[in-house]
Amino acid sequence: MRVALSTYGGRGDVEPMVAFAARLRERGVQVRVCAPPDEDFARRLDAVRVPLVPFGPSARALATGALPATKSATSAGEMVARHSVDLAAGQREVLPEVAEGCDVLVATGVPAVVGGARSVAEKLGIPWIHVTFQQLTLPSPYRAPLAYPGQSYPPDVTDIPTLWKLHDQHMNALFGEAVNTNRAALGLPPVDDVASFLFGARNWLASDPALDPWREPADVDVVQTGAWFLPDERPLPDDLQAFLDAGEPPVYVGFGSMPVKASTDLSRAVIEAVRAHGRRAVVMRGWADLSAVDEQDDCFVVGEVNHQALFRRVAAVVHHGGAGTTATTARVGLPQVIVPQGADQPYWAGRVAELGIGAAHDGPAPTAESLASALGTALATETAERAAAVAGEVRTDGAAVAAKLLVKQLS
Repeated sequence: MRVALSTYGGRGDVEPMVAFAARLRERGVQVRVCAPPDEDFARRLDAVRVPLVPFGPSARALATGALPATKSATSAGEMVARHSVDLAAGQREVLPEVAEGCDVLVATGVPAVVGGARSVAEKLGIPWIHVTFQQLTLPSPYRAPLAYPGQSYPPDVTDIPTLWKLHDQHMNALFGEAVNTNRAALGLPPVDDVASFLFGARNWLASDPALDPWREPADVDVVQTGAWFLPDERPLPDDLQAFLDAGEPPVYVGFGSMPVKASTDLSRAVIEAVRAHGRRAVVMRGWADLSAVDEQDDCFVVGEVNHQALFRRVAAVVHHGGAGTTATTARVGLPQVIVPQGADQPYWAGRVAELGIGAAHDGPAPTAESLASALGTALATETAERAAAVAGEVRTDGAAVAAKLLVKQLS
């Protein structure tokens, strides 16, 4: 049995596929993954003995603006559209060969890459499955859709069906060229409705039901598996372990693969916010390039580290609101502060606040004062108690459930 996986995005788009690939290998399935060429992604896949077939530019370079701007783009929306065409073309160079002879193609990531995967599966005549790590992209009569970069909804429009019609128009404007240019190159006819093409068939929702409950009925086929994780057995570095042992549990601050928006020195803002509560800080450098601001011994800066182990040693987690970090923090039973930067992150911030397991920072650009205020909510006794209670409801077997389901379907 052979399975091809395709994704493009940051750590939150790749790490769940690593877990899924590992669980498939445990069931004797041959797996290959098409993903961005970033070294940390290659290392994670190598650790579970799954080959990476890279395509496209570095996801980090694309997210942080390290790539040259697209000359023909005059707005954020046009920039997304242009990059989408390029990503789809890069994917098309490698994915048909990777998926040839496979029993199924499973795809997630940015819409252009999901559309490219479905087109390749159609060309090869094999089944395909779309995976999402939050429900915002799946049509639902119960909530408004996700707003894509460069797009917004009129503030006076609150009718949910109308918002979804606008969403579908935005999808065509942003990703229609990428999808149909790709299909033409594969000898396939164009599609008129990008949204239904991407999400109108089989969808797997790889998020936790306690944090992201899916409500039926809806007009799409959705199977919720639980979030996809692997147990991380890596030990913490000795110097980090010594820092943790030297005092009370610190506050962790990290924004993963997000270049955080800030009008002031972000590193100074987050450290001062933590110090305002008399706490020490563990700061993840990440794509926001956080650093220590002075020589005091109450701050420790880390790079790539085992979050599952580290989060069990801290008092609270401040992060960007990615699906993976939100679920990891909830599983450990820690209070959290989400500083959402965009995409699905405001949704997760809202869910954390609604559940009472943390605080949603108001806006993407924290100051020391605004972050200290949100952190005060997270560090309150009742928030910590609620976070510990919800942890018992969060599943840990999502990737294994998905692997079992896929093997059963293919058999």
